[in-house]
Amino acid sequence: MEIFVGVLLLFALVTVLKGVRVVPQGYEWTVERFGRYTHTLSPGLGFIVPWIDSIGRKLNMMEQVMDVPSQDVITKDNAVVKVDGVVYFQVLDAAKAAYEVANLELAILNLVMTNIRTAIGSMDLDESLSKRDEINAKVLMAVDQATHPWGLKVNRIELKDIQPPRDLVEAMARQMKAERDKRASILEAEGHRQSEILRAEGDKQAAILEAEGKKEAAFREAEARERLAEAEAKATQMVSDAIAKGDVQAINYFVAQKYVEALKEFAGSPNQKLLLLPVEATGVLGALGGIAELAKAVQDRTAAAKPAPAAPKA
Repeated sequence: MEIFVGVLLLFALVTVLKGVRVVPQGYEWTVERFGRYTHTLSPGLGFIVPWIDSIGRKLNMMEQVMDVPSQDVITKDNAVVKVDGVVYFQVLDAAKAAYEVANLELAILNLVMTNIRTAIGSMDLDESLSKRDEINAKVLMAVDQATHPWGLKVNRIELKDIQPPRDLVEAMARQMKAERDKRASILEAEGHRQSEILRAEGDKQAAILEAEGKKEAAFREAEARERLAEAEAKATQMVSDAIAKGDVQAINYFVAQKYVEALKEFAGSPNQKLLLLPVEATGVLGALGGIAELAKAVQDRTAAAKPAPAAPKA
């Protein structure tokens, strides 16, 4: 009897244990009754019917990452490149992920690799190397739509590396070097052209300023000659007026001035080293004396013409 009770208690304990399930955080378990899906256990303490219900699939509901192995892809211009990547996905519906597809990770992997070949195959090599973001977006959209019935959400698909063949890489390097040399030559020629233009502009401005300077100098010189001519005309008029009044000293001044100027020009001739002339020094001195008397006479007339100062008031 005691053995029977012990067996009964053990059976009851096993039954209770089989009906209680503790689901870890980040996971969901499916429950099957006689092999048919009934419901899903969320994280925490869960209960099932012992001996009737059983745990079907234990699914990870956290975001998962899966590497895409390297594969050879032919581009639109028949270049063969090696491409690998990485996929980030998350299970949103445990029942669909468990029963809508047989091998979830293998299905996702094959789907990503196929769409990568399709996306890169529609582009040239240069486009596939420079438009990686566009390729990622195309593959992500296609894979996310295809896996939606499986209860999945594909968050990101990133191409880690795109490797062209070695000979193609070398050809691209030579092409890049030639393009840079071409740009350098163009920039150098453009710099030389700009330098010549600036130099020509500088010469032009210098010529304009020089011409302006010469014009201004000629104008000043003409103005000076005009003023000198006016002064000489006034002096001649004064001498003429003095001669008309019978002033002999004015005639002496005029003759002495011309006499001295003629001697100065004759003495300054570069062809003459020795000057021997019968010069009457007394005549010249007399003319100079006449000049002094003329200046004194002008001064006396000027003083006489001034009005006398008024007497101070007492």
